[in-house]
Amino acid sequence: MTVTESRIKLIANFARLAVMLAVVVFSNGLSKAQNAAQSTPTPPADKDKIEQDTPGSLEETMRAKRALRAAEKEYQDNVDRARDLSVLGEAVNASFKQKASLGRDDIKKLEKAEKLAKAIRNAAGGSEDDNEIEQPPKDLAGALCMLAEVAASLKKNVEKTPKHVISTTVIDEANVVLELTRIVRTLTPNH
Repeated sequence: MTVTESRIKLIANFARLAVMLAVVVFSNGLSKAQNAAQSTPTPPADKDKIEQDTPGSLEETMRAKRALRAAEKEYQDNVDRARDLSVLGEAVNASFKQKASLGRDDIKKLEKAEKLAKAIRNAAGGSEDDNEIEQPPKDLAGALCMLAEVAASLKKNVEKTPKHVISTTVIDEANVVLELTRIVRTLTPNH
């Protein structure tokens, strides 16, 4: 064997050894990378988002949204009642000023005003306490004028009272409207 042939064999063996070493190192590195990828937990994207995606929390979210919509509707209904009550109070007062008496339609409007005032009081958290008016009107004209004024004031107070606030002013004014409707009924002949 010549020196050249032995050098070639040595280089060939060295090359084979280098290739085998490279394959072992590469496969070992690849194996470690795969194990690391499998063992490393993926961090949650967003804890709040994961909680929102669970069925229980979706139901809770929907319930909360329904409750908010219901509260908003109840509040708007109460504002509408107060507006209707104000219109009815003014209409009955104007009718009495025109005719100097109350007709059947006016009595029906008074009954509706009473129902609206009760609903407003109940929505505001009031109860069925009967409050006496400090200085009740002595005549029908005074009672109807006061009814129109208190109904208009009640409307303003209901409109400016926030949704989740219990207003004693609203409750008191609703009670005054109720008392005034009772007074008007007692002062109306042929009721």
